[in-house]
Amino acid sequence: MADKNNGNEAGVKPGYVRSTSGMKALLGDPKKAMIKLALPMMLGMSIQTLYNLVDTFWVSGLGADALAAVGFVFPFFFVIIALSNGLGVGAGSAISRRLGSKDKVGADNVAVHTMILMVLLSAAFTIPLYIFAEPIFVLIGAGKTAGMASEYGRIIFGGSILLFFTNVANAILRSEGDTKRAMNALIFGSVLNIILDPIFIYKLGMGVSGAAWATVLSMGVTSVMMASWLFFKKDTYLSFDFKDFRFGTDILRDIFKVGIPAAVQQTSMALMMLVMNVIIIAVSDTDGVAVYTVGWRVVTIAIAPLIGVSTAVVTLSGFAYGEGSYDKVSFSHIYSMKVGLLVETGIAILTFVFAPQIATVFTLSDSAAHITDDLIVFLRIICIFYPMVSLGMLSSALFQGVGKGLNALLATILRALIFVPIFAVFFAFSLDMGLIGIWWGMVIGNAMGSMFIFLWARAYVTKLLRSGIAIDVPHKLPEHEELRV
Repeated sequence: MADKNNGNEAGVKPGYVRSTSGMKALLGDPKKAMIKLALPMMLGMSIQTLYNLVDTFWVSGLGADALAAVGFVFPFFFVIIALSNGLGVGAGSAISRRLGSKDKVGADNVAVHTMILMVLLSAAFTIPLYIFAEPIFVLIGAGKTAGMASEYGRIIFGGSILLFFTNVANAILRSEGDTKRAMNALIFGSVLNIILDPIFIYKLGMGVSGAAWATVLSMGVTSVMMASWLFFKKDTYLSFDFKDFRFGTDILRDIFKVGIPAAVQQTSMALMMLVMNVIIIAVSDTDGVAVYTVGWRVVTIAIAPLIGVSTAVVTLSGFAYGEGSYDKVSFSHIYSMKVGLLVETGIAILTFVFAPQIATVFTLSDSAAHITDDLIVFLRIICIFYPMVSLGMLSSALFQGVGKGLNALLATILRALIFVPIFAVFFAFSLDMGLIGIWWGMVIGNAMGSMFIFLWARAYVTKLLRSGIAIDVPHKLPEHEELRV
């Protein structure tokens, strides 16, 4: 029977703790570890992406004003996601590196720091937005939808601590190799939200606020699940002790040096969409923006499996870096790339073949039917760069895992805010290809940016392998069959 004071199992020497299945995977064969970590998150991320589309579908039934109201809230919601994911990536990287160096006490300390930071960050973000919601939406031009936007927004903002907690807790579970429960939490929350949306919006007649309550309630249930695992059931490898807590500047720096670039990196993707909208309007009209908006939703579904693989790369490369096993760092990068290329090539082929059917699904309404042909063209061009996304996204994950978050950020900015817009403008205007030129510019820009970060990552790994000296690796403790607490 487990000792609830220290989490040790019966028969384990005092001061030691047995490794969980996730930790055993991280310590074992890297190929098996990559598969064990990646597959659950690939499924979880795909379901979560599907939920976002279903949520939009249900809200669209309320009319254009409801869609506009949700649209005005979305940038703020996206910032919440970016901040919470950034904190989670920063914490996950720091924890994995410490676990790799056999420093469980240090890893536990990072986990506690992360939870405290999560509460402070969510409060700093939530309170002012909740209080000043309506004036903010009036200020940014919501007009007649300002009331509806503030009604929806206040519910989302009030429950944002739940989103912060679920994203951070999910990252902590992944950092110790427990991707199965991380996946279960993602899927359960997404499916519950899909079920609750039509009930709250239409059955209970709550309208747009019903969509917000469905989201918050789903996150609440997921949060209870995760809190039970982390704080009450205590069957995770990491443990939390909030007594006599004091912030450590070294730990804060370690979290922030990956977390802040990761948050900015995700925000830069939203900025790229804004820039592309401006370029499209200069060439076409709002129909071009509609094609891009709908088409990019299909892209998010197509690359969702890669997001799952990238979470595995962060964990495995961070753990291997902490161990000083640079050959495993290299292997996690190359092997994940092979998996990503294989999966995304298959998805690209399916997208190209079934582009007419996919486009029809997203343009069923009479008001959207006229963009079907243009959407088919977009899908058949844009799918060409799916395999290349593997090079960029998984190389970025490698940098995050080893604690080089700024490298990942710089590469993303170069790709999303420099290469893609420049090539889009060049093909559209200099080569006079119009809207189709923008799509080809996106393909070429993304491909070149992805190749750049891939080569940068390989050069970094090669330098690691040649040096054989660990950089920024926490103090290593002696290896034991059972790890010292």
